[in-house]
Amino acid sequence: MLTIVLIDDDPISTFVTEKLISKNVKEPCKFFKYQSAKKALNEIYDIKPNYLFLDLNMPEMTGWDFLDNFDTEKNEAEIYILSSSVDERDINKASHYQVVKDYLSKPLIKKYIQSIFS
Repeated sequence: MLTIVLIDDDPISTFVTEKLISKNVKEPCKFFKYQSAKKALNEIYDIKPNYLFLDLNMPEMTGWDFLDNFDTEKNEAEIYILSSSVDERDINKASHYQVVKDYLSKPLIKKYIQSIFS
């Protein structure tokens, strides 16, 4: 079973992402959804997800703050930034994080899902 963590303060976006993944991935998936990156960071090492989808613009702790505090030694999740931001500065900044596999724009589309989960 695949374990997937979705970190996004927008519950509608999280709902859409979960449904798209569930519909397009053949393997069974277990989802953990967080509206707070800070709460997710506290629980992530116990969950040990295969995949993590991270929004950037959130209150309290941003996606960037999450990445700065994420310990790659304790978790091997494939991390994808899933953001509505199309700002080149964000895309370039994401490429400086080795742990980030790709920068995807919302909403997640079938083509992205197929390339991630193939």
